[in-house]
Amino acid sequence: MDFVMKQALGGATKDMGKMLGGDEEKEKDPDAAKKEEERQEALRQQEEERKAKHTRMEAEREKVRQTIRDKYGLKKKEEKEAEEKAAMEQACEGSLTRPKKAIPRGCGDDDEEDEESILDTVLKFLPGPLQDMFKK
Repeated sequence: MDFVMKQALGGATKDMGKMLGGDEEKEKDPDAAKKEEERQEALRQQEEERKAKHTRMEAEREKVRQTIRDKYGLKKKEEKEAEEKAAMEQACEGSLTRPKKAIPRGCGDDDEEDEESILDTVLKFLPGPLQDMFKK
């Protein structure tokens, strides 16, 4: 790799270290630590300002959301989930089985009515004597 870089630079490898940031003799600045500390403090302050700005913006957005919820009678997602959970717990209280809402449609007690209607539908297509035989 050094060979490729040396050829690319045309043999000027003396300055390569300085260009890449290594082997560079740094001049010791007596105020370097102080400047770095000031720079870090400025970055910290900017970050705090940015966070405060985003907090204010989010508060404004939440106000707008709340006005829309009030206007159209909507509820927050958390409120809906809490109400549904409370309703499920209230319905299940003292019950050993799962609530009827959790039973998929088509399963359970309602099937008997569906089967009767299916049987009636089939009987309509049978000839008269067979209908009488099945009705008994």
